[in-house]
Amino acid sequence: MSRAPELAERLLFQEAVTLVERAYAPYSGFAVGAVVVGPSGRSHHGVNVENASYPVGLCAERAALAALVIFGERSLRYVALAAADERDCLPCGMCLQALAEFGDPEIVARVGGEVRVLRLSDLLTAPFAGGDDPSAPGGAGPARRGSGEAGR
Repeated sequence: MSRAPELAERLLFQEAVTLVERAYAPYSGFAVGAVVVGPSGRSHHGVNVENASYPVGLCAERAALAALVIFGERSLRYVALAAADERDCLPCGMCLQALAEFGDPEIVARVGGEVRVLRLSDLLTAPFAGGDDPSAPGGAGPARRGSGEAGR
């Protein structure tokens, strides 16, 4: 399911580590930096931004994903994320679903105290696919749609 990172992947993780200090996490103290890479090879950065109204906050992965989209990219190769103080950190469910919209990237993150590389599909085995169209982003149509969800 996971493997040790190659040099380029370890450098991508280190890039995420450098972003952690820019996070805004006054409530949880759990600062996170993320780097996403699309087909161009360009790194797009994000940090988590908390808010006193809890659901209004933004995870680092989705902030980086927004930067990727701004630069016109529509698929992912890598997602690297790092938390402060060398803590383990994998994407939350909401972020996994958002990332799945752009492919099945490799996730570079600290797991069990070690930097590891995992496929998104190993973490999110059945992403919601936005409709009945099998070519829709995020999956293969109705078989992948969450139970009880109506097509939109």
